[in-house]
Amino acid sequence: MMILRHSPASPFVRKVKIAADVLGLGSQIELRDADTVVPEAGFLEQNALGKIPTLVLDDGTTLFDSPVIVEYLDHLAGGGRIVPAEPKARFAALRLQALCDGILDAALLIVYEGRFRQPEMKVQAWIDRQLGKIDRALAVLEASPPAIGNPPDVGQITLACALGYLDLRLEGRWRKDHPKLVAWVDRFAAQVPAFAKTRPA
Repeated sequence: MMILRHSPASPFVRKVKIAADVLGLGSQIELRDADTVVPEAGFLEQNALGKIPTLVLDDGTTLFDSPVIVEYLDHLAGGGRIVPAEPKARFAALRLQALCDGILDAALLIVYEGRFRQPEMKVQAWIDRQLGKIDRALAVLEASPPAIGNPPDVGQITLACALGYLDLRLEGRWRKDHPKLVAWVDRFAAQVPAFAKTRPA
């Protein structure tokens, strides 16, 4: 049984959970909480960076972070299912994953600015810089939303997780100006039951 060190609200963990479900591997993964603010020694032995998600394999080997884990899960499931084998499709999926991981990185930096800095120490210019990254990426995606494969690829899964995280942490403000993406994530949710199943409470 593999072990996934996780936190329920992490969008990167959600990506791995959706990938595992889509690939039929969910029953082979045990979820185990990990505190990334005050990480325990055992977790730091598994991942010196103290980051989630971290996947612990049966032999004790650990894999991180989410792009590596989802590629490993795809390999376990036979390969070419959520990480396409054909080069053009593969790099399109990986490029979309990178863009949407970038949205998540920027959103997390905004969350951390609010969570870990005293109000008088917040730097609005820094927050605005991260919001600019998110806005530009969403504009690109709104102009040409990706198709949703059956199963969805890693890029499409990551986009769904990014939009879900913007709903969770940034009050869904993206929705007003991005009707095509609103429709896209609704279609994704209808097609991929794991999206609702992994929604943070």
